[in-house]
Amino acid sequence: MDRAGHPDRRALLAGGLAVGALTLAGCSATSAAPLASSPSPEARPTTPAKAFARLMAGNRRWVSGDLRHPDRDPDRREFVAQGQEPFGAILSCIDSRVPPELLFDTGLGDLYVMRTGGEAVGPVVTGSVEYGPMTSGTPLIVVLGHQRCGAIEAAYKSLRDGKPLPGNLQAIVKALRPAYEQTVRQGGSDPVDTMARAQVKLTATDLRSNQDLAPLVAKGTLAVVGAYYSLDTGKVEVLTGAPS
Repeated sequence: MDRAGHPDRRALLAGGLAVGALTLAGCSATSAAPLASSPSPEARPTTPAKAFARLMAGNRRWVSGDLRHPDRDPDRREFVAQGQEPFGAILSCIDSRVPPELLFDTGLGDLYVMRTGGEAVGPVVTGSVEYGPMTSGTPLIVVLGHQRCGAIEAAYKSLRDGKPLPGNLQAIVKALRPAYEQTVRQGGSDPVDTMARAQVKLTATDLRSNQDLAPLVAKGTLAVVGAYYSLDTGKVEVLTGAPS
């Protein structure tokens, strides 16, 4: 996540993202003034602890089946049409069984969501994760891995057997190599699960300590949480970084 050699990056963000917000339809950043009111049943969380509590309460509803389906009606659609203030940013896997908006029982305008195979990261993905905290004060990032991850399993077997995957799938394998190497050192009866958890922790640590997000974490205005989703139970387990 090194940004060395780009001392004017913050200046570029201040200008470039402001212009981009006016031109990219559907991906607009929040205007300078906060949204005045919301039909949401609860106010937008503004601290890492409150945002985390909101997410975990939603996950408990998902597990129990007592869902609220908040922020999903036409009033909410109209309310967020001109601006957005998501309270969380989720980096999760592309797996069809792990949709963050559902398993956290959230709605339209509540979350920034980035999904890549095995939560693999690169400059574009990292920039996308940084977008909310750096432009609209999003107080929480969650890196969400999951049980029986196909991307993790494919990368593990590729690296173990020395057989590259076809096409751009190999880029995912390369991004997941540090988690694989940690898994080999650690050992265990279920290396794929171990690697999935390692990938979450490594990615969360990298985000928490990168040069643009680290100052926000140090000030206490941002938390980066590593978490793991059980396909069997629907429960999200926190692995690292839960705000107090």
